[in-house]
Amino acid sequence: MKDKNFDIKNIPAEHFEFASDRDISHDKKLSTKPVGYFKDAFRRFCKNKGSVVAAIIIIILVLFAIIAPFCTPYTVSYSDEYFAYALPKNGWFASTNFWDGCSKISVNETTFNEYYYAGAETGRYSIKNQEYTKKGDLYTFRLDSYEVNGCVYKNVSDAEYKNIQKYQNETGIQVLYPIVPVSKRPKYPQVQKKLGSYYYETKLLGGNVIAPVLEGGKLKLIYATHKVGESRRDEYDSKRIAGDGEKGVEYEYAVRNDTNWEVRINCYEYYVYNHTYVLKDGIKKPSFLFGTTSTGQDIFTCLAIGARFSFLFAIAVAVVNLIVGAIYGSIEGYYGGKTDIIMERISDILSAVPSMIVITLLKLHMGGSGHILVLFLAFFLTGWIGMAGTTRMQFYRYKNQEYVLAARTLGARDRRLMFKHIFPNALGTLVTSCALIIPSMIFSETSLSYLGIIDLTSGNLTSVGTLLANGQAYLTSYPHIILFPSLFLSLLMLSFNLFGNGLRDAFNPSLRGTEG
Repeated sequence: MKDKNFDIKNIPAEHFEFASDRDISHDKKLSTKPVGYFKDAFRRFCKNKGSVVAAIIIIILVLFAIIAPFCTPYTVSYSDEYFAYALPKNGWFASTNFWDGCSKISVNETTFNEYYYAGAETGRYSIKNQEYTKKGDLYTFRLDSYEVNGCVYKNVSDAEYKNIQKYQNETGIQVLYPIVPVSKRPKYPQVQKKLGSYYYETKLLGGNVIAPVLEGGKLKLIYATHKVGESRRDEYDSKRIAGDGEKGVEYEYAVRNDTNWEVRINCYEYYVYNHTYVLKDGIKKPSFLFGTTSTGQDIFTCLAIGARFSFLFAIAVAVVNLIVGAIYGSIEGYYGGKTDIIMERISDILSAVPSMIVITLLKLHMGGSGHILVLFLAFFLTGWIGMAGTTRMQFYRYKNQEYVLAARTLGARDRRLMFKHIFPNALGTLVTSCALIIPSMIFSETSLSYLGIIDLTSGNLTSVGTLLANGQAYLTSYPHIILFPSLFLSLLMLSFNLFGNGLRDAFNPSLRGTEG
């Protein structure tokens, strides 16, 4: 209790002493700098290692989609039937057994002879380094997918025939090889697809083995010939192969076929001639980093173009859905009551309509064209509903907070309350939802293209789903056709999920300022 006899005036003066300046506390300036909302979110995001790695992978995939199409001389519309199913090849690994455009195979003697002797004629061997092993009736070796075709018969115009001869004279590179008369070409059914490889006489051995006929240890050639000095029926005046003109005969390199010439070309050298001498597009030799499709399209180019389209399309849909959904959901959540009930019922009706029906009806209405517009409208008509629902829940959560009531008391208008005081608190959840919409749109577009419901292949445009659909039939024989699109899609989906989880935690207002 307070002492009634206590009086400060009665305290002796000697009981007082002056205080030191050090004992007097003053307000001190804060030694730390204020941290903004986004800076704090970025710090917390960087502490999530999985999300950081996912973000790096996403950046790499985006850069691939943006830059890769400018780093390749090919286009989506480019195709070459002679280099269909070509395996991935990187010049840096040419001397290894990895990424060298070759595959290890085991074949019977007939097929082995085709590959072996085809290289003996042109000097371009499809058996890598001419190394092979024989075990029983099988020959095992690494087959070069870029040399596998050897020579083939082809009809060319008179102008092209003369142009090839001119190219041979200027470069000294042999593109045309002597033809074989139709009467001397093998009639065996199993060699019809490789007739261009048979420039020598063959015989049928036991076990249906087709072997070459040898004379003095050398192949017995069956080229079409004429005597030296006779008029040239092939009108050929260019570089000739070794042995041509010996023993008083010359080989014939073409035969007139209606208005064209039937010639026998080496596929590899014809490719080089066509790109360096005719098209002059900067391609010096066939080399496809990711290999080619069943139609001879460059997978690297197609994947880059398809990825670019997927990113641009998904981002456009996500942005539009974010804007429309955020505005719609803000109105619902802020005003509530009858406004909320009416608007929510409209959302329920739209969300109940299956997207597949929407796409089908739009396709029927717009015909065979406008597939991109059909996709955009289909995803937009219902895509914003989820964003609106998320925004609505966030507004219900924050609209009755004290700081909002204080702002309303001070006279803030509804629009300011909605987008200045409430909406920023919902931004984290919306950003996370928007980030997850992007892979969702890409996956949906890929699925529709894969199933053939939407065909985005036109001109210089394709999609990842189209590549997956085209490569499905060759999963066991040529897995590289489907490998790279699948790898791209898998990395994309996994990375975006981890990235979205990191964004969710980083933008969570309840974690602001915490240490993790």
